[in-house]
Amino acid sequence: MSVFAPTACPRLIVKVGSSLLVAPDGTVRRGWLASLVADIAARARAGQEIAVVSSGAIALGARRLQLPKGGRASLEDAQAAAATGQIALSQVWAELLGAEGLTAAQMLVTLDDLEDRRRYLNASATLGRLMTLGVVPVINENDSVATAEIRFGDNDRLAARVAQAAGAHGVILLSDIDGLYDANPNTNPHATLIPRVERIDARIEAMADGGSGSGMGSGGMVSKIAAARIATAAGAHLAIVSGHVDHPLAAYDTSGRGTVFVAEKTAPARKAWLAGGLTAKGDITIDAGAAAALLGGKSLLAAGATSVSGGFARGDLVAVIGPDGRTLARGLSEYDMADAIAITGKRSSDHAAILGYAPRAALIHRNHMAVL
Repeated sequence: MSVFAPTACPRLIVKVGSSLLVAPDGTVRRGWLASLVADIAARARAGQEIAVVSSGAIALGARRLQLPKGGRASLEDAQAAAATGQIALSQVWAELLGAEGLTAAQMLVTLDDLEDRRRYLNASATLGRLMTLGVVPVINENDSVATAEIRFGDNDRLAARVAQAAGAHGVILLSDIDGLYDANPNTNPHATLIPRVERIDARIEAMADGGSGSGMGSGGMVSKIAAARIATAAGAHLAIVSGHVDHPLAAYDTSGRGTVFVAEKTAPARKAWLAGGLTAKGDITIDAGAAAALLGGKSLLAAGATSVSGGFARGDLVAVIGPDGRTLARGLSEYDMADAIAITGKRSSDHAAILGYAPRAALIHRNHMAVL
């Protein structure tokens, strides 16, 4: 039996990919979507709270505007397609949910809405209130204003971040593939499905394929594993499940076929938010001794830093890079970049003379840091 029983999950996030919702000719696959909405309605009647992260706005808008390359030929085309398609997407969700007696709500978010702590808490409060009222929030990235540099880029990671904000217990990514395989199943007939992942390590990451099978969406297995990191760090299980069947949630309940990434022990909310951050204003690289100290629950001291890069101010989110080049932690810097560079590799007793003011206890205090 799977560790993740979606029907027993009090609050669930369901992500729907573009290739499932939109046909190759740019029209909505209404029959399939109605079957998914019927599944959602059945769960809602049983007392489960569900939010949907729905792709498809760009694909729908591109058809209406007759844009080349599915609306992705340029940033401007994508933004125009999103603005046009989003209204059609929200209408079809509202209509189908309404036919099942459910009220839909639309939330469009940007990366900054969930990376800025205050805005994140506002979004969290809105999601929580909607779901306790029995409303089904339908969430998408606000692609009409997102830029190439400041955006989620895929709805897999957005779904995981939404799960964290909503305090959800599970995430289901309905996809064009039925889970993580140890090799690419499109090219290797002997590829084996991995049913359960307890820990995301280098071996699991090596199995990922960055391509989107349909060519319509923006996500691939790399984005799904990144989403799993965010969700599991926040205490939510995440399942990758095929959406290529009618009633896909009911089908998963019956078959259990997919890949489940098992949730970690729930971290304090602030540390879970830090761990799930997708943007960092800079990097602090550390030596092996400092890496061991962080893994032991210690703060990051300047003496253990070997280099600093980026452009951050005090209080900004920075990534801590281990000696092997992998991101070890994320945290809020106690110093701006210039002062952090000045004290890099120096003992705490030397800081006052270098900086000209009483130094702080650490480059990043353990209370403001999440080890990944």
